[in-house]
Amino acid sequence: MLQEFKTFIAKGNVLDLAVGVIIGAAFGKITTSLVEDILNPIIGLVIGGTDLSQLKYVLKEAVGETPEVAIMYGNFIQSVIQFLLIAWVIFLIVKGANRMRLTEEKKE
Repeated sequence: MLQEFKTFIAKGNVLDLAVGVIIGAAFGKITTSLVEDILNPIIGLVIGGTDLSQLKYVLKEAVGETPEVAIMYGNFIQSVIQFLLIAWVIFLIVKGANRMRLTEEKKE
């Protein structure tokens, strides 16, 4: 079993996966910054000068020490925008990789 594990590690699958995870984490930070620091202020300006992340629907007002109960739909909108950007970039990467693979297969 140890030899099998060494063979698995040596093939590069784990290394490729590690590189993908690290690049994915870095790309996630870039996407978060793009959405929070660039897109949200623009969207907020368009909808009337509101900070998008602060949009909420209050279910119950705060009373004394008890905090308010609210649905933070602005944060949800931010997350959806981030997801769509990441999904779009992944789609473009996969599409490019598929095109390169088809080009290589045609050459053979």
